[in-house]
Amino acid sequence: QVQLVESGGGLVQFGGSLRLSCAASELILDYYTIAWFRQVPGKEREGVSCIMADGSTYYSDSVKGRFTISRESANNTVYLQMNALKPEDTAVYYCAADPEWRLCLSYTLSSGYWGHGTQVTVSS
Repeated sequence: QVQLVESGGGLVQFGGSLRLSCAASELILDYYTIAWFRQVPGKEREGVSCIMADGSTYYSDSVKGRFTISRESANNTVYLQMNALKPEDTAVYYCAADPEWRLCLSYTLSSGYWGHGTQVTVSS
């Protein structure tokens, strides 16, 4: 059964850093477009960053210059390095895998998979 598992969330102070991981079982992430989303209660899920199978990366304006998405093929894992964190980055962060590269343009899954999320809390 395909599973995406996020980890690395936690509580961090303003200006701090966290690295989120998205690990997969029964799925080779290198063949998929992987996106990170975040969601705050009462708001819609927001696409944050995305990496295509060819390595092309995309970032929302709110995180550009602070977050970095990357792959580690050996561990079948995608990372989201988050630096200079702000209280407004507080959210549950989800990773998603989709065979369609258009995920990086629309942040809408066509036929992919979701993880269960990891909480990130940034204190002021």
